[in-house]
Amino acid sequence: MFRRDGKTAIVTGSGSGIGREISLRFAAQGAVVAVADVNMDGAQSVADEITAAGGTAYAQKLDVSSQAAADEAVAEIVRRHGKLDILVNNAGIGFVGNALETGDDDLDKLYAVNVKGVFHCSKAAVTQMLAQDPKGGRIVNIGSVAGMVSVGRRFAYCATKGAVLSMTQSLAMDFIDQGIRCNSISPGTIESPFVEGYLQRFHAGEIEETRAQLHARQPIGRMGRPDEIAPLALYLVSDESGFVTGANYVIDGGLTAR
Repeated sequence: MFRRDGKTAIVTGSGSGIGREISLRFAAQGAVVAVADVNMDGAQSVADEITAAGGTAYAQKLDVSSQAAADEAVAEIVRRHGKLDILVNNAGIGFVGNALETGDDDLDKLYAVNVKGVFHCSKAAVTQMLAQDPKGGRIVNIGSVAGMVSVGRRFAYCATKGAVLSMTQSLAMDFIDQGIRCNSISPGTIESPFVEGYLQRFHAGEIEETRAQLHARQPIGRMGRPDEIAPLALYLVSDESGFVTGANYVIDGGLTAR
């Protein structure tokens, strides 16, 4: 079940955290994975981990804020393996601040990665998916509960993740007749290098106190783990999910149900 033998995938922001776990899961199910990240050390480490386990992967330098870089990442997997079947738009950055605490530069940085990054990579991927024979493919966007409900002092992050949900629906409907399915996953707070970086940047003097608050914010009593997100991503790119498109799946320990 959920085997992806012979399929090719690009997973953005996959040098750590959720992207790493998705890459490992895809490769374990037979997919060829381009481990794409702006941090090549992280990408190479994950690619090496996959190949050591008997899978097929390579590290791909990718700054998702650049359309040229996204086009090159797609071109490279096609050069190596002849096609692109799967794109996971996982790369993202965060910022702490309400509307008054957020500057133009802060909003622009998040927009460049969280919104334009999804646009750039999806545009490059869809172009290839429609050009190949047979046409079609699978796209999974990693959103956030912050795109669905208010999270305190996350004005820019909430705005950009809300856009991810809208882009997911648009992509799904615009290309539904051309063999492309697009869905999104909205995690709650996931214990990962992303969160660790947030703690170091915005709560350096109160890391453990803030970490405890993040655990408690989920009604289930803890933050999630990357390996609790990856199985859903695998399902959404599998043949078993053939009737699913334009959907958003929440994995948040009950946060949005409270």
